[in-house]
Amino acid sequence: MLFDTLPTINVLQQPTSFAWVEQAIANLDLILLDHSHCERKAAGVALNLMFRYPSNTKLVRMLTAIAREELEHFELVNQWLERRGVPLGPLSSPPYGANLKAQIRPQEPKRLLDSLLVSGLIEARSHERLGLLATHCPEPELSQFYRSLMASEARHYGIYWVLADTYFERSAVTQRLEELAVVESKILATLHPEPRIHS
Repeated sequence: MLFDTLPTINVLQQPTSFAWVEQAIANLDLILLDHSHCERKAAGVALNLMFRYPSNTKLVRMLTAIAREELEHFELVNQWLERRGVPLGPLSSPPYGANLKAQIRPQEPKRLLDSLLVSGLIEARSHERLGLLATHCPEPELSQFYRSLMASEARHYGIYWVLADTYFERSAVTQRLEELAVVESKILATLHPEPRIHS
């Protein structure tokens, strides 16, 4: 198994507040629209890393699978939007992604390490929040949909961790992951006024 030799990491420093759950449940159409944007962006992140590091064979192979799956999820979320009569359209982004990406150091090889770990943290938070939506969503069919995506988000985090562990020393990976995880939780400490998957 891919993850048999990896340590169990409780990567998220702080759990999501129930205030976010209440905000999300009260704005399900908006959350679905943002979810669509998140899946598209996640596919783009995987593709961009493949283009930036084309000689890293394992990275290209594993991120090809992620990009494909993110686009499949993008289509599934868009089907839900269509069913609910919610048009695809632009949506302002919360500060979460930009603030996390600002932590990525510009010099290689630190840039690669940070890019993998930031992507992994986002996937880990997505896994947690889709689980909260699955648990608290009052619409059974939509709740089941969120639950069906949870395993993928956990696997994606695992892949980003595996890649970081492949190209860097384990001690450097865990130390930097802990640093970034603290920042990630601080970003979410104040609830963004606009409902988003990562608000």
